[in-house]
Amino acid sequence: MHFQILKLILWPRHDTAPRVLEFKPNCVNVISGASKTGKSAVIPIIDYCLGSKVCSIPVGTIRDTCAWFGVVVDTSEGQYLFARREPGEKQYQNDFFVDQGAAVDVPYRIADKNAQLDSVKDTLNRLAGLSKLRFSADPNEGWKERVGFRDLMAFVFQPQNVVANPDVLFFKADTSEHRERLKTILPYVLGAVTPRVLAARQELAEVERRLKRLHSELATLDQVAQRRAGEARAWLQEARELGLAPPGLMPTLWPDLQRELRKVLDEPASRPLTPDAVHTTLARMGELRDTLRQLSAQAHDIRQRLDEMTTLGKTALGHAGAMGVQRDRLGLAAWLRDRLAPSDDSLGRAAQPQQLERLCDALAAVEMQLHAQPVVLERVDKEAVARQAQMAAVLDQINEARKELRQLEQTDEASKADAAKHAFAQRFLGRLEHALQTYGEVSGAAELRTEIAALAAQKIILAGEIDEASVQRRLANALGDVQKLAAPLVRSLDGEWKEDPVRLNPRELTVEVERDNRTYYLWEIGSGANWLAYHVATMVALQQFFAVRPENEVPSLLVFDQPSQVYFPKRTTLSESSDETPQTPEDGRWRNEDVEAVRAVFALLGEAVTEPNGPRQVIVLDHADDDVWDNLPGVVFCERWRDDKKLVPVHWTV
Repeated sequence: MHFQILKLILWPRHDTAPRVLEFKPNCVNVISGASKTGKSAVIPIIDYCLGSKVCSIPVGTIRDTCAWFGVVVDTSEGQYLFARREPGEKQYQNDFFVDQGAAVDVPYRIADKNAQLDSVKDTLNRLAGLSKLRFSADPNEGWKERVGFRDLMAFVFQPQNVVANPDVLFFKADTSEHRERLKTILPYVLGAVTPRVLAARQELAEVERRLKRLHSELATLDQVAQRRAGEARAWLQEARELGLAPPGLMPTLWPDLQRELRKVLDEPASRPLTPDAVHTTLARMGELRDTLRQLSAQAHDIRQRLDEMTTLGKTALGHAGAMGVQRDRLGLAAWLRDRLAPSDDSLGRAAQPQQLERLCDALAAVEMQLHAQPVVLERVDKEAVARQAQMAAVLDQINEARKELRQLEQTDEASKADAAKHAFAQRFLGRLEHALQTYGEVSGAAELRTEIAALAAQKIILAGEIDEASVQRRLANALGDVQKLAAPLVRSLDGEWKEDPVRLNPRELTVEVERDNRTYYLWEIGSGANWLAYHVATMVALQQFFAVRPENEVPSLLVFDQPSQVYFPKRTTLSESSDETPQTPEDGRWRNEDVEAVRAVFALLGEAVTEPNGPRQVIVLDHADDDVWDNLPGVVFCERWRDDKKLVPVHWTV
């Protein structure tokens, strides 16, 4: 990644021009200075301006006098100014001022923020071309979040407490959080884990999550199916008993049982028809009962009339006998008339003719009535016979109706049984239909198995794309390449085991050296000279490896703070030893050896920035003066901080 620091800027709290420290690209920039001049604050200032979550700038003079800190960097998109407000009593500030252009001018003062920390991180991530995918789909694994520009600072900064540390090889790797993050991202920056592998891992995690859920659902459905199968067998057996399904072997599998039950509902021929005959019989029985009631009423009327006819006949017969006696007794009309003839003088002489005539007429009328009585009896008898015939006809109708009703009542019992069976069958079909709808809601095992099969096939494809074995092979090859690059670098430095293979251990985040058929970790190897040699060689070798990667995301930048500290304690630097007692010859020899060792470090760095592949810029902050690194190719003097020359101008503190 093309990323070089052009300027470091401090804006004071009062109305004074900012302090601008300039660096040159494509070379080793050296700032030489005494203690307490601000050298060790340079890395924290750069780190803070590049989005550090915590401000590590030393408290005291620097933070008391500065309101804003900033850096101007050169990128593939031009220059960027990233300025950040001094945090005060907070751990950090979110307030940023960002400017971008072909050439950025440093403002005299920063009036206010125009960006926030998150937006700055997004910009840096975009400049680095980092993948947005997490290393793990589990959000609880915080150290497996997406790789960020901040993570890459582990391959850029070597502060004073790290540059020759036997226990820590990388920046901030002394905390467990950063160690886990670095272990996670190292295969990515080495090219063993590609963006496509990350994408495949995310997809695989999602596929496995879905498979787990579907397998759980399928297991539940299988349990339900087993329970449903027992219920379905009971349903099918009942359907067969009702004549709704043909007899046969009882299926055992749930799909077969469900299919047979569907046939019970779907095949009309298997359903009993509505028994209309039952309703016809019931209607006919009602009609017959109505007819019987009418015939009974009619028979009652006839019987009552017959009773009246019988009584009348008896009365008329008795009256006829009495009238016969009277008729016999009163048959005088004819006799008198005979006696009224002219030849009979005895009567004619005894009564008046008119009176006798009236008497004869009256007697004749009475006799006529007596003669009419037999006619009345005849008529009564005739009507009685007619009524009896009518009664017989009605009784015949009643008998026929009762006979038909008895037959219908016998048929009705069977009809009622059929009707009850039909009603029960209808209720059964309704319950069965509801049950099958319920079964349908919890079914779908076939669809689940199809989806599971598709996901399983997709899982195989994704696993092939990931191929963790291939990832490990690529990681081993990358580490082998770094080892090859580091070997000549170690030989050019002041290490004791120059010819022994040195490897980067990604699990322990340290270097290991093969010697006498045994592996030694960095913390097992003595001497600060060895620690410094392995630190410098490893960091440069990694930068050389990153430079040849097409997808290089790591800034082509290294910043070392006081790499010569293992050789040059404060009392031995040239400028600070001039007022000390003269050195002895032994001290001179010792110093010459140390100068050569430190010079070898600067020479290696200068050669690295002048090669096509390697860090494009190196910044070194050191006690050593220019007699150590003077006239080395690629190494340039930046500033000397001694006496009144410091990072923070002296007049800011007055």
